[in-house]
Amino acid sequence: MTTTALADPPQGVENTEAQPDGIRTARPRRRLTFGWAIALPVPILLLIGWHLGVQNAWTLPFDIKMTFLPTPGEVAVRGVDFAFGGIYDDSFSGTLWGHLGASALRVLQGFGLAVIVAVPLGVLMGRSKLLFRMLEPTVNLVRPIPVTAWAPLTLLIIGFGDRSTVFLVFIAAVFPILLNTISGVHQVPGRLLEAAAMLGTPRLQSLYKVVIPAAAPQIISGMRIAMGLSWVILVVGETVGISTGLGALITQAREQSRTDLIIVGMVVIGLAGFIADRLLTLIFAIAFGRRPIQK
Repeated sequence: MTTTALADPPQGVENTEAQPDGIRTARPRRRLTFGWAIALPVPILLLIGWHLGVQNAWTLPFDIKMTFLPTPGEVAVRGVDFAFGGIYDDSFSGTLWGHLGASALRVLQGFGLAVIVAVPLGVLMGRSKLLFRMLEPTVNLVRPIPVTAWAPLTLLIIGFGDRSTVFLVFIAAVFPILLNTISGVHQVPGRLLEAAAMLGTPRLQSLYKVVIPAAAPQIISGMRIAMGLSWVILVVGETVGISTGLGALITQAREQSRTDLIIVGMVVIGLAGFIADRLLTLIFAIAFGRRPIQK
């Protein structure tokens, strides 16, 4: 009996392959993705609404008076000057990269320390019922304390400067990573560990050869949440005793009533957090290959 090759199906229709046993498996559906084109309408509409709101002096809920805001064009001009200088030539002109570099370094230090502490501790708590019962009440007692409440204490026991900011970022990042790691380890199927034991894998090695890869999706999800929180808390840590950084920039702009510069600082923090999240996702996609991770 002869078989004939199937022509490629129309776009959007799943293609299949015939297997020796007669079972047909579906290939990944070819989809035309529009990428950024799909996401563009929302920010464009927000910018249009922002411009119209300022020009027409709208008052939004929570008594937000848009007449006090600069227009998107004014913010864009300030942003270009902040990045490259040559427009206003004031003390903020061309200083973006110094502020961004200082803030990114603090976020990286605090976030990295949180990963080093939270992932191993989360794996151990997820695998040891005794350790979980010992530490879980303390973790859930400390976790609800807001980072803003830690800030005054941090200034007293650590002092002003980078170390207090790094510590606040660490406090903000450690709990999402820890809780997601514990949850991911709890959900690792027992049969995976049984299979590893049957193949002669020592119990300690199974933690990083079996448990961590299997729990990777939730660990990564916790890291992404923690990365976002790190940029949020960064502003709190940089408001006092620090002269360089995006939080320090926003504080100085507030003291001088430079609304356009405040918004520029907010936009830069948003973009930095967005890029950091995408880089984190890319790193794990490369590290884990085809293993399903949070996208």
